[in-house]
Amino acid sequence: MLKAICALSVAFALIASADAGVKTGLKTGTPDIQQAGPLAFGPDGILFIGDPQSAAVFAVATKDKGAKSPAPVHVENVDEKLAELLGTEAAEIQINDLAVNPATGNVFLSVSRGRGPEAKAAIMKVDGSGEISQLELKNVEFAKAELPDAPAADAQDRRGRNLRTQSITDIQFIDGYVYLAGLSNEEFASKLRAIAFPFEDPERGTSVEIFHGAHGQFETRSPVRTFTNYEIEGNAYLLGAYTCTPLVKFPLAELKPGKKIRGTTVAELGNRNNPLDMIVYQQGGKDYLLIANSRRGVMKVTTEGLADAEGIEEKIPNTAGLTYETVENLKDVTQLDKLNEKSAVILVSNGEGAHLKTIALP
Repeated sequence: MLKAICALSVAFALIASADAGVKTGLKTGTPDIQQAGPLAFGPDGILFIGDPQSAAVFAVATKDKGAKSPAPVHVENVDEKLAELLGTEAAEIQINDLAVNPATGNVFLSVSRGRGPEAKAAIMKVDGSGEISQLELKNVEFAKAELPDAPAADAQDRRGRNLRTQSITDIQFIDGYVYLAGLSNEEFASKLRAIAFPFEDPERGTSVEIFHGAHGQFETRSPVRTFTNYEIEGNAYLLGAYTCTPLVKFPLAELKPGKKIRGTTVAELGNRNNPLDMIVYQQGGKDYLLIANSRRGVMKVTTEGLADAEGIEEKIPNTAGLTYETVENLKDVTQLDKLNEKSAVILVSNGEGAHLKTIALP
């Protein structure tokens, strides 16, 4: 039986982990975050922040606890409000990710103030009333884990794109481990990593290979862009989406340091597209993926057939494998996260600014 890991069970797991004292290893100080990128919540209000520029992941105690916020989040022109708080203009604000604290319902945003490598990192909080505040990153409890084999700061691909910015492309906290996707400095560059929390010295991670149906070839140098965890017939998997847009499953049990594995391509969702964010949810007794994309809108992908999918290993001119429908009423969605079992918070970014909205899961 296919089964998504529901938010309620995750919340109970986080409470149990907190009681076990998983905050061991945090110290008080000022984390040297250069770029606030992908976000994920762990136990006891701990926020994990991926920093691609410094090739490190930070754990920060937000102290965001208490009763779950009952109100859906709606903030129009959130970029303008962030700019006002940070003393700049909306054009200088870039929202890199959002994460909902499952314990409170509050939304956290990773933000860049400015453009390029000189941009300043900030973490912002939006509560159920729409009030925005900045998470103080001085004299906070935190821990840091640095990746041992990230691309050099000036490394570029053949198109001149900086590879260091792809050292961490997405992040999740699952059963005591921080899972990271991104690139390494190795020839077999695409990596999935599992770092135990409290942080231990990160190991090399697992090199992953996939068959890219749109390109008609095996690939090892393109990173997973976004992923989620999913249970298939009692076994834990990561479902990862790549540029152009193969959807691939990886058994968690095979993610071992230094190992090379090949994922199973279970769908080709259309080329000339970049997947931006992904969640899994249940509706009508069935499980679905909701994927925000750069050019192909928001996809509602069925998980039927996922357990038996043998994998795509031939050139695909359009789409194949798991089927999907485009959610026509969702436009310009760049980030999303579940608020509860029936709704999600989305970030809509278009020519009229950036807006936070709460929607019913389609």
